[in-house]
Amino acid sequence: MRVFFDNCTSPVLAEVLDAYIRSYEGSARHIRAMTDYGLRHDSADVDWIERLNSDRPADWIVITNDGQIRRNKANRAAWLRAGLKGFVFATGFQKMPTHQVASTLIWRWPEMETFVRSAAPRSLFELPVKRSAGFKPLTI
Repeated sequence: MRVFFDNCTSPVLAEVLDAYIRSYEGSARHIRAMTDYGLRHDSADVDWIERLNSDRPADWIVITNDGQIRRNKANRAAWLRAGLKGFVFATGFQKMPTHQVASTLIWRWPEMETFVRSAAPRSLFELPVKRSAGFKPLTI
């Protein structure tokens, strides 16, 4: 499984998750480290969505802090065309230090991975701050 972190997240999160899932043959990358994909830190959401979709297999899981990705008309249309799956951090994460966000991400990753594998394409879920809470489906 490949995980993509957009520019609304810290590159540290991608590095931490990558270190964890590498032993399971997964990888996590932050947009800032994807110049080989033609992406830059300031790439528009539509651009990275379409680029991930063109990758074969298109098995990327997106993690973002940007709840607006589903509200912007162009981003929404691109997401639906791409059939990506992903998680949006709940707003409570914005006030947390990076090490606590990373801790929650690692803590929840096995559950997130199992959950998202069975999710339908074009799905987006909120990752709650509370570790025992379920994933809330978000309307696309």
